Amino acid sequence: MIFRHCKDGGGLNLHSLKKIKTVNNLFRTLFLLPLLWLAACSPSVPEGAVEAADAVQISPDYTSITIPYNIAPLNFVIETDGSEYVTHAYSSKGNGLTVSGRDVKFPIGEWHELLEACKNDTLNVDIYVKNDGKWVKYPTIKNYIAADPIDPYISYRLIEPSYVGYEVMTINQRNLTDFEEDVIYNNYAISDGENGQCVNCHNYQNYNRDGNMQMHLRQLKGGTLIVVDGDIKKVNLKTDYTISAGVYPSWHPTEKLIAYSTNLTGQNFHTRNHEKVEVQDSESDLILYDIDKNEVSTITNVKHEFESFPAWSPDGKWLYFVSSHFVTNTEYENWELRTRYDSIRYNIFRKPFDLKTRTFGATDTVFMASEYGKSATFPRVSPDGKWLLFALGDYGQFHVWHKSSDLYVMELATRKVYPLREANSPDVDSFHSWSSNGRWIMFTSRRDDGSYTRLYFTYFDEAGHASKAFILPQEDSKYYYDDLFKSYNVPEFMVKKVELDHHDLYDAINGNEAIQAVQHERDSISVVKDVSEVDNFYE
Repeated sequence: MIFRHCKDGGGLNLHSLKKIKTVNNLFRTLFLLPLLWLAACSPSVPEGAVEAADAVQISPDYTSITIPYNIAPLNFVIETDGSEYVTHAYSSKGNGLTVSGRDVKFPIGEWHELLEACKNDTLNVDIYVKNDGKWVKYPTIKNYIAADPIDPYISYRLIEPSYVGYEVMTINQRNLTDFEEDVIYNNYAISDGENGQCVNCHNYQNYNRDGNMQMHLRQLKGGTLIVVDGDIKKVNLKTDYTISAGVYPSWHPTEKLIAYSTNLTGQNFHTRNHEKVEVQDSESDLILYDIDKNEVSTITNVKHEFESFPAWSPDGKWLYFVSSHFVTNTEYENWELRTRYDSIRYNIFRKPFDLKTRTFGATDTVFMASEYGKSATFPRVSPDGKWLLFALGDYGQFHVWHKSSDLYVMELATRKVYPLREANSPDVDSFHSWSSNGRWIMFTSRRDDGSYTRLYFTYFDEAGHASKAFILPQEDSKYYYDDLFKSYNVPEFMVKKVELDHHDLYDAINGNEAIQAVQHERDSISVVKDVSEVDNFYE
């Protein structure tokens, strides 16, 4: 407010004071109007509502779950019909927020304040629906709020079914505390039409704490992109002694070493099977890549064994992997692979690793899934080293297509194995990752429509029990998943986001030919099969 001095001595006369009072009242009114408008529009909990016996239907199903206190708002749609809707979320401490509408969207700031007050407590959600002029209150939804936070970032590939095409796919990252999503790499920026490019198998060292990552590029301008200390290089990991370039990666937790499988992989299609696609290996081995030396060495390449999906233990002293023993009965190997696909079963093994000599010891058997008529894949050890998480299905190792696939854990101290029943579903559950604190598991599932994989999360407590799983929250919960005709693939937790400029990635891909990796001198066993004559899905 600016005061003007009067001519008679510079003081304020009565007329001036009346003007000032009028102006002050005007400013006060203008300031209070928005607050009064907000107060009038803010929903309130209906009084005198009739208690309903049946539970309200909401989508996604965010009921009776355990969630981290730092998760983004669990927005949902009320499926129960009505003319008006009010949702009230609150804690035992009295903190709460109220929103109106069938499409429930919680304000992010108030949501986080509420969950912060609910740590190790219950978040209550009351839903009121009005019909024929009367309000009905449905039974309270109760969700437990864990004090264990979830990693703030995840990354994943968004991909259409691979048998449709791979010309348009992205590797994205998402902030789990809100709804921010960024594209790390978009293959459509470089490839198109016949010049197709597949991008896959992104992987980070130690949850991306230092920004070290890698990813594969297949077909056009192919190679393995490796990022260390901000420097990007493209490498060709295929040598005269390996059956392919590196495929499924696992970055050593502390060293500049990456374990890979090398695979000859193809897809088979069934016309009379509810599982239409089968991804199979005809050969697979394990290799170790030393980044500083640009050197490849063999980990294992046992005849008649399909070794795949390597994974380091968090202390870097063990390398876990799966392998299947397969011997052909005739000279027609490819025919036998196609016809005997449902008898190929993988077991879990591990090898000790000596960091000083960079060598591996004798293979140790961890779990013989085949003895139970099952097949294990994608082993991953929890950050505390106590638990081994894997997917178990009826056969094969690419369980993303297998409806029999469920998540299992082994308590490594006792070798006790059991399913995560609370998190599993009747449809595909596979491809999982541990959070950096070991309390949260992220995995892909087809439980919603049987066709597209979505990301689900479950809480894993110290006793080894999982909670009911919940889907990745979206800001627009009403239409997002119905309109998304892509699958989430290869989900990974990260403690911080990928800071690389995607233009730097494009320059590294376009600018130079891939650097040829060299083979370690102790490797002298040549590959019998001429891989140049083999149709390899990953080459």
